[in-house]
Amino acid sequence: MPSKKVLWRSREEVAVEKGLSLPSGELPYLIQKFLRAREVIDSDEIKKMVSAPIGDLKDPSSIHGLDQAVQRIIKAQEANEKICIYADFDLDGTSGLALLYEGLEALGFHNLIYYQPKRLSEGYGFHPHAVEDLSNQGVSLIITVDVGITALEAVQTAKEKNIDVIITDHHQPAETLPVAQVIVNPNLPTDQSGLGYLCGAGVAFYLLRNLKKKLIELNLAKDGDLDLKKSLEFFTIGTLTDMVPLVGDNRILVKHGLIYLEKTERPGLRCLLNSLGLTGRPLTSQDVSIRFAPKLNALSRMEEGILPIHIFLEKDVEQAKLMVTQVLDSNQHRVDHQQSGELEAFEKIKSWTFDKFIFVSSPQFHKGVLGLIATKVAQQMNKPTFVGVEVDGVIMGSARAPNPDWNVLAALTATSGILNRFGGHYSAAGFELNQKYKESFIQGLHEHFEVEGSELRPRIVEYDCNLQLHEVTTSLMRWLDVLGPYGQAFPPPLFAMTDLIVGQVYALKGNHKKLMFFDKDRQNKSEALYFSAPEWIDKTLINQSVRVLVEPQWNYFSGNLNLQLLIREMVIN
Repeated sequence: MPSKKVLWRSREEVAVEKGLSLPSGELPYLIQKFLRAREVIDSDEIKKMVSAPIGDLKDPSSIHGLDQAVQRIIKAQEANEKICIYADFDLDGTSGLALLYEGLEALGFHNLIYYQPKRLSEGYGFHPHAVEDLSNQGVSLIITVDVGITALEAVQTAKEKNIDVIITDHHQPAETLPVAQVIVNPNLPTDQSGLGYLCGAGVAFYLLRNLKKKLIELNLAKDGDLDLKKSLEFFTIGTLTDMVPLVGDNRILVKHGLIYLEKTERPGLRCLLNSLGLTGRPLTSQDVSIRFAPKLNALSRMEEGILPIHIFLEKDVEQAKLMVTQVLDSNQHRVDHQQSGELEAFEKIKSWTFDKFIFVSSPQFHKGVLGLIATKVAQQMNKPTFVGVEVDGVIMGSARAPNPDWNVLAALTATSGILNRFGGHYSAAGFELNQKYKESFIQGLHEHFEVEGSELRPRIVEYDCNLQLHEVTTSLMRWLDVLGPYGQAFPPPLFAMTDLIVGQVYALKGNHKKLMFFDKDRQNKSEALYFSAPEWIDKTLINQSVRVLVEPQWNYFSGNLNLQLLIREMVIN
């Protein structure tokens, strides 16, 4: 049966309670309601949402330390110093690495290398051992991307090796900052740029923008040397996959970046888009974050050969085709490990006795998918979840929170006395402990969550407004497309549909279901897809009345374009 721990909340009702009126102008009524639900009612703001004027972008120099970083990079170019771009292994770091590496090459930098730590064998971070290796290679300047803001030891090692470090990062700084040559992070307390929503690739892009500008002013480069618009392909991938807010400059650049990514001439990206059927039509933010990005992420999760950066930078078409075959194979391995891990996790949960959190570990889990398993369990069980793999007497794990009310990082902090290491964010974190402390860890989590609250919070799903079946039209979809892109802080449109009658239920591969809906008068009908549908979604629902939350989408299949509804939540009336 459907979960009783889910609450639906209408954004439109909240907006009306705030006294917000419908936006003016010649807009369809349903679009007016949608915009009011998003609290966008000013006509000028709506125009900018549609046009996304590049001229509204903020000056890169407004980011604290960016001018100083550019001066140090130009000095390195003039002295032909060996520069290393050190980037995180995720798609944010990789995208920032790709745009900065390509950009520096185009601007005349030739003594250039890059480094990314391995996800499974090294883990996240700016590592001292890597600095020592780069020193042995003759590197005198390291530029970090999406990493380094808490790397005190690595920066100290660099200083001892006479290597200057420019940290570019967007993560929250600790109380003590590394003693780097320059720190560029719009989330520093000293930064007044208002660009704290940039991801790591975004900060790297703004560094590149400013560097190009300064080099042209010094007659060290020409405007045609680097087309920053093409760098938007990487900016867009990094921004959408790192789940940073699609507001301000992010929104402007992603709206334009999706257009450039759709038309990309980069062999690796082109071949992957072709293989996924994402060609011959406009790309959406959901295409990138849901269909495109997970395939690339599988490369670093599995560590079976090539990495995303190789796909990004590959110049040869035939080699790119071979690489994309490896991408799809690696993703299938990821899917297999994730599915088997989820099955085992849910089987173990059946005997779990604590009611406010979940911990599950196994030697069979693959380290690369721990976070994915933890996310699935947390969302389905609506509880903070800790998932670990047991290897050589050690448990390495990932923690996920089902909603913002829970802070898994605080839970790990409360048990830090028995952990080898831990870190992350309030909603997603990692940890490691010796297996002999497993029961103590569970007890520590139990004590923490007993204090945190006496009852589980319900999961709240926000939707925009109500929608009738006859209102699902191509005109509606085109308007919603114009108002995109959608992502963090501006999620995909979600509508409530009530009093629907279930006509048919079809089982598809992978626990997916296809349903036929009629309105209560059976005058209109529509097919809907429910991915990873709960077990209770079956033929017993036929002729029953239901309420659903749906996301309207285009369905591109065999060259045909149709409307489809994606079911996000469903409740029996």
